[in-house]
Amino acid sequence: MVTVQNHHAGLAAPLWIRRPEVVHQVAYSVAGLVLTGQIVAVVVGGSGWPTALAVLLAGGGIALSWGKPWAGLVVTSAASFAVTAVGQDPLSVWMMAVFVLFSVTFRGRQPVVATLVVAVFFLGTLITFGGFRGGMIVGAAALFSAIAGGATGVALRLHRDHWWALEERAENAIATREIEATRRVTEERLRIARDLHDVIGHQVAMLSMHLGAAEIGLPDDARSSRQALVAARSCARTVVLESQRILALLRRGDDTSDDEALRPTPALSGLPGLIASFESIGLDVEPSIDLPAGFVEPSVGVTVYRVVQEALTNAYRHGEGTTTVDVREHDSRIHVTVENRIGTASRGSGLGLVGMRERVEASHGRLTIGSDGGRFRVSAEFSPRGDVV
Repeated sequence: MVTVQNHHAGLAAPLWIRRPEVVHQVAYSVAGLVLTGQIVAVVVGGSGWPTALAVLLAGGGIALSWGKPWAGLVVTSAASFAVTAVGQDPLSVWMMAVFVLFSVTFRGRQPVVATLVVAVFFLGTLITFGGFRGGMIVGAAALFSAIAGGATGVALRLHRDHWWALEERAENAIATREIEATRRVTEERLRIARDLHDVIGHQVAMLSMHLGAAEIGLPDDARSSRQALVAARSCARTVVLESQRILALLRRGDDTSDDEALRPTPALSGLPGLIASFESIGLDVEPSIDLPAGFVEPSVGVTVYRVVQEALTNAYRHGEGTTTVDVREHDSRIHVTVENRIGTASRGSGLGLVGMRERVEASHGRLTIGSDGGRFRVSAEFSPRGDVV
């Protein structure tokens, strides 16, 4: 999934959209400065304790609104009423209430209700004490400042939500495009797999059949031609097996990592490295590898490698003690034997042994799986050229 950056119309999103908490911090910082100035004015002017108490009530409302917006808004608005009641100009405390109202509406609270809360205390002050010292003009400006504060909070919140909606829509569009591209790649992969199976697989099978018929029709003394046909049939079987491997990779698709897909085809020469990989994870292996010196059909080499791999995997999961691995050529046959002591671990699903048997049979080999005297043994026998054993 591609992560979409905060962009809108090709521009980076403003800081206050990427970090909405900055807006609250600025609003509360300004309110704090106003509170500090009002406290200094109270101290310097020598106002009485009722005025100081009313100012402190406003400060408490600001602090309370950070966690409880409605309660803080009510307390801060009531402080302006209290300041007016003791005969002081409530303009500074009113400014604090306006900033709290802005923060409350920006956080998504009901703007009409929040503005009405502030307006109720304003009208109460106007009716009870006659409003601000500057007269009706200052009072009207104060009222409109409250309305503007609430409206500004709502406007910024709507703009922020609109920006976020556009970003989400862009992310969904990119995700949809990626899903569509993945779907098309998968369909094309499956189409190629079907073509390989239906066309190439069929033609190679027919080729192998005709080579077999030609081999049967040769005279007894045509040894070189017979050997050439045998080699050609062996190559045809290799093509079929490799095509099946490619088909499996195509159908597995994205479940296969790039490293796995690009990894070379296993062979007999890779057995020492395979054994070393199991030893590195703690399996005690006693190997005896004597690789054939002559030609070995590539498909047979792959099967021998996979048989040893599956047998070692089972020994690591379910066995205990030392595991012996013996691979050697004897009587023109490749013999594979992997043996280990049966452990106390739970039995597996058995699908690995089923796959092992199918792979051995596909290479015209013979597989024997059994246990005797508390030991589990896997034995396989192959013709180096892939002939039927």
